[in-house]
Formats: sequence, structure tokens, C-alpha cells
Amino acid sequence: MRDQDDYEDDPDLEEDDSLEAKVWQLLLLINPGDEETALQQFAAYREAVADGDESEPVELIARVIDWRSGFMTAEDDLRSLVQALDELSARWNLWIDWNGDPGDDDYFEDRDAGSVLGIASDRLAEAGYTLWSWETADDSYAGWITLSRDNEPMRELATTLHINLRLARDVG
Repeated sequence: MRDQDDYEDDPDLEEDDSLEAKVWQLLLLINPGDEETALQQFAAYREAVADGDESEPVELIARVIDWRSGFMTAEDDLRSLVQALDELSARWNLWIDWNGDPGDDDYFEDRDAGSVLGIASDRLAEAGYTLWSWETADDSYAGWITLSRDNEPMRELATTLHINLRLARDVG
């Protein structure tokens, strides 16, 4: 196996077809400009694999990125979804205009996860970011944010890693 240092500035990385290399590429995409976080998450991923965790790659990735570079919330927990998206977007000094006050109980009365993800997707797109959602084994919502310029590489990696990924604005 490669060491983490082997992945830093490796011009042959894109040529490497291993699962590990694909996971590394995905972590770089969901941590734009933050290679240190990607390295920490990659180390946690490798540790889980070394410990014999045989979960699907996306399940392991979800665990190592949760609330730092991605989100996973229960279907009916819209407050946590808004909080997670606010925290993720704050990494790049972005603020999501939710078209109302999510702190107000009435805000969620006529909303569902699809509408919340749609609002966040539109606001992030204005700043050059794409909000993604991937299909989970249960009724939760999960995803991450990338730079919009990385949409095609993200789609390709998701396909390679067997992640049923879609634009978050298409959820619902």
C-alpha cells in the first residue's frame, strides 16, 4: 500500500486505477483547497480498511467525512440538514440565504428535504460550488460539496466507486 506522502503531488495518481487512488481523488474533490483534511480523512479510511471493515467505499467515506466535508441526516431532520449545509458552506466563507429563517419553527412547516437541498444548491451554484447527494441504504440524505468545475471528474469517480450520485437539486 502507498503512504499518504505518495499521493501528494503525484503526477501518476490519475493513472492509478486502484480503489484507494479513486477514494483519494474523491477526498481531494470534496475538500477543495484543503489537502490536510483530505489527508486526515484518507488516513481514517485506510485505517478502517486495514481493520477489516468491508463496508462499501461510500459508507466508509461517509463515516470519515461526516460533518467535516459531507453530511448525512435523517429524512425528517430538516434542522440538522440546514445546520450541516451551513457548516459545510462556511468552510469557504459562504452563507446560504434560506429564503426565510430556519431558526423559526414555521420555516420548516411547508418544506421537505428536496426543497431545502434545492435552495442550498442554487445558492452554492451562484458561488461556483455544486451540492451533491448520494443514495443511502435507508431514508437519510447524504452528500457533499465540490467546486462546479469538478462536476465531470466527480461524476466519473462516483461511477467508478459505484456511488449513486446526483445533483442535490434533483432530490425530491
